[in-house]
Amino acid sequence: MIIKGNRELKNHYHELCSGDICIGTISSRHMKSFMLIDLLERNINCLPSPLSQILNSSKAAQALILKDWMLPHTCVITKRTELIETINTYNKNSIGSVVTKEDHMHCGYGLKKWDTIETLYSFMSQSKSSYPFVVQPFIENFTDLRVIIVGDYTEAYTRHNPNNFRMNIAAGGKSHPYMLKKEEKDFCYAIMKRSRFPFAHIDIMITENGSHYLTEISLNGGIKGASISRKELDKKKQDLLERLAENLEKN
Repeated sequence: MIIKGNRELKNHYHELCSGDICIGTISSRHMKSFMLIDLLERNINCLPSPLSQILNSSKAAQALILKDWMLPHTCVITKRTELIETINTYNKNSIGSVVTKEDHMHCGYGLKKWDTIETLYSFMSQSKSSYPFVVQPFIENFTDLRVIIVGDYTEAYTRHNPNNFRMNIAAGGKSHPYMLKKEEKDFCYAIMKRSRFPFAHIDIMITENGSHYLTEISLNGGIKGASISRKELDKKKQDLLERLAENLEKN
C-alpha cells in the first residue's frame, strides 16, 4: 500500500503493514515524533525519511546530529549546568559575542545575539524561557548562502542585509544568484546523506577565509530569492518522492 498525504494516512493508519509506503511529511506537530517512531517500528517506509522530518522541525536536533558541519563550539543547551560548562569552553577559547537559536522558530525570528555568554546566562537564570536552544559564536563578516537541491535540480543564491545580522529575506535581506562550487555541492550532499534528506533547502555560512559551515537545513524553506516557482518546486519534490516509492516497491 502507498499512502499519499496526511488525510489518507489518518484514514488507514492502523491498516498499514510492513513494507507499506507513506509519502509526505506528517503535519501533526504534537504527535509527529510518536507516529514516526511507531511507523519505524512497524517497518513502514516514510518518504521523506523519519530522521529528516524530525530534523526539519528542530534546530536543537540539527545541532546534535549535524554538529560536525556547523561552526566549531556550536552546542545544544538543554539545562543550566550545560550552559555553565559552555561558558567555561567559550571563555577558554576567547569567544565574545554569541548567537542563540530558539527551537522550532523560523525566518530568523528565533535568532538572538548576546554581547557575551555571561549576558545570556544572566537572562536565562532569571527567565522561564524553555530549553533546549542552540548557542554558537557570533561571526561578524560572512556570506549567507541558500542552496535548494531536489534531485538533479540545484539552485543557490546569497542573502544580505546591511541593517540586520539576520540575513533572511523575511527579515529584510536581499538576494543575488550564486554559482555553487564543487566543494560546496559536495558539502551539501554530505549533509543530506547524513540527515537522510531526499531534497533540501540548506543555509550555509561562508567565512572570510573561505570555510563553509551549515547553519540550517529544511525540507521546505523559503524561495523568495530563487528563480523557480513554488508550484514547480513542489512538483519536483513530489515527483522525486514518487520515484523513490516506486523503487522501494520494486525492491
